[in-house]
Amino acid sequence: MRVLFWLIIAGFAAACVWLVWYLRRRLAERRQAEDARAAAFVSGLIPAQPQPTAPAAAAPAAGNEIATQKLLFEAAHKAGKAGEPALAVQLYARLLARYPESAFAAQARAEAEAQKKKLDSARDTAQNSG
Repeated sequence: MRVLFWLIIAGFAAACVWLVWYLRRRLAERRQAEDARAAAFVSGLIPAQPQPTAPAAAAPAAGNEIATQKLLFEAAHKAGKAGEPALAVQLYARLLARYPESAFAAQARAEAEAQKKKLDSARDTAQNSG
């Protein structure tokens, strides 16, 4: 009877170890898929080649482009303050993809990195608690 009891305990322990291994493997696969989707999204935002603009047409549109840059930057900043780091990173990426030489580029890169750190720490916290 004791041998049967210990066999059941050993089987239960083996099942628990297998379950933990299986769940960790699935989590790693999900992370890889998530990273691949994020990379595909960001690479879709970054243009392959800069599009040439005519100098005569660029002058009147320059004020409009600066307003668009400022609007994107402010929207990303507000999203970050509102507790939406994923949206903020997406908006900063869009700003940097459309206007890589913008006056807001350096600050946008720094803010995007800060928001990415928030996302990573939130993801780590969720994994540790869950």
